Amino acid sequence: MLKPQDIVMLLKIIANKHPAQLLQKDLATYLCMSASEIHEGMKRLELSGLLGPVYRKSLMSVLHKSKDSTSNQIIRMPIKSACEECLIYGVKYFFPVELGSYTRGIPTSYAAPLFKKHLMLGDDPIPVWPYAEGECRGLALEPLYRSVPQAISKHPDQLFYELLALIDAIRIGRARERNIAIKLLREKLCFKETSVQPQI
Repeated sequence: MLKPQDIVMLLKIIANKHPAQLLQKDLATYLCMSASEIHEGMKRLELSGLLGPVYRKSLMSVLHKSKDSTSNQIIRMPIKSACEECLIYGVKYFFPVELGSYTRGIPTSYAAPLFKKHLMLGDDPIPVWPYAEGECRGLALEPLYRSVPQAISKHPDQLFYELLALIDAIRIGRARERNIAIKLLREKLCFKETSVQPQI
């Protein structure tokens, strides 16, 4: 069964410009997670059908023009249709969330900057990930995983942040906010879907 940190890993992979080159040790660093958490999460993502094995020729086989299939590398890449279905329709049920007490943190959900051109914020307190070094105050919205605020702060990644905020809007937003988030999420999930070949 998927765990919330697995969704965080998936979003980081999707956000990366070169996901095939993103090593597990890099994920651990960028997400402020342990190597074992990353390893187990990757296995669950593949078992759930969100990541699929893709064959890529190794550098040596390309240089030597080898036709030996054993020289191919197997990498794990997001499967777009499965990711879209899971993120839009599944996450809000598997990992529900409620707003907590007033605190300092990082804006998320409809309070994230990418919503500015789509929504006008009123006077109500905004949702924030609790984080002592955050620059905003609002109602606590627990992130999918505890390391998210630290990861965003230590290793800034705009697309990753936006994907997390969109998922939070789907998890807790009202109908209008949720519909906007779904539309924006679909636009950002425009990575080329890889053809998944069975392992031999």
